[in-house]
Amino acid sequence: MHRILSGIQPSGIATLGNYLGAIRNWVALQHEHECLYCVVDLHAITEWQEPQALIRQTREMAAVLLACGIDPQKHILFLQSAVHAHVRLSWIFNCVARLGWLNRMTQFKDKAGKDRENASAGLYVYPNLMAADIHVYHATAVPVGEDQRQHLELANDIGGKFNHDYGIEFFPRIEPLIMGPAARVMSLRDGTKKMSKSDPSDQSRINLNDDPDTIALKIRRAKTDPEPLPSEPAGLEKRP
Repeated sequence: MHRILSGIQPSGIATLGNYLGAIRNWVALQHEHECLYCVVDLHAITEWQEPQALIRQTREMAAVLLACGIDPQKHILFLQSAVHAHVRLSWIFNCVARLGWLNRMTQFKDKAGKDRENASAGLYVYPNLMAADIHVYHATAVPVGEDQRQHLELANDIGGKFNHDYGIEFFPRIEPLIMGPAARVMSLRDGTKKMSKSDPSDQSRINLNDDPDTIALKIRRAKTDPEPLPSEPAGLEKRP
């Protein structure tokens, strides 16, 4: 049995991509492991959020997780900012992690884009807070998508360096759990990008609270490949 830790940002309504790639796996993990699931509002503010909207979205995200089958009677569902140990440990990890490690994080480069000088410092050290989220509970496994695997490797590097520097075996090694198909559901507007609840266009995603008519309309409007189907499967390799 593992102690599982995973979190989701309340930066918008959870999407079909969130459900297929993460939430349904969280529900399944409850049958075999000790699970802690977190609404990570501190991660959400690495990019500006309207305060009242963030409060509403945080409650909505908790409601979505309960509706999808997370059982708070047997496991733990909580709000990240309500547990001060996350912030305290993240500062310690800011002092343990090396700049060279953070410079290799591809997700910061993707999110900051060409205007990286205008990105928040929080977005840059986001992986250190993620490492603290996990290590503060001595979690031993985290369900992750491929885009988060690099952050998990960093969390292990930070925990290992802390153990080495202080001569103790305090933080356990974390194992990644890559689970099942549909780990990466793509945007309905841009087939090269992942479906995101924070995308400015609501037409890019299927929200878990969309009604059937709205879903049907979004599917009809979804951007499709204008090229003809190739005769050989290899012809699809570079086509989203």
